[in-house]
Amino acid sequence: MHEPSAARRSLARLDALDAALINRLQGGLPLVPRPFFVVAQDLGCSEDELLERLHRLLGEGTLTRFGPLFQIERAGGRFVLAALQVPQERYEAVTALVNAHPEVAHNYRREHLLNMWFVLATEHEADIPRVVHAIETETGLKVWAFPKEREYFVGLHLPARATTEARA
Repeated sequence: MHEPSAARRSLARLDALDAALINRLQGGLPLVPRPFFVVAQDLGCSEDELLERLHRLLGEGTLTRFGPLFQIERAGGRFVLAALQVPQERYEAVTALVNAHPEVAHNYRREHLLNMWFVLATEHEADIPRVVHAIETETGLKVWAFPKEREYFVGLHLPARATTEARA
């Protein structure tokens, strides 16, 4: 079994409002002129505090992405699920190389021969081969690319829980 990196061993420190904010935002934003104001009212804080917390959670890496999900193909782009077979001793270095590409939407480890899986999201369908080639060149590893054939809505919700007292 592998030893997780220090970043993976440490859990995010969330107070009750951080956890409530994360949980609330996973359900979407209201379609109103000031959606963060409405969410802040729901959570009992100011809009400024809510936005400061959101920026902090993103800045410290507790949240890695916040934004809308699109059917990118309708706009001419492309999503591709990709995988690599990464030697254990190179896993962290290869992760850094792969994640340095802005087209990598997310990356996760699997207990499988293909042990690194990531999603490529490009603005133009023609950009996928360029990014795949760049990752292969940088890592020296073959990228297995699996284009999306059908869209599924999973509705994944990852509940956040408070781990600390309120922040000062």
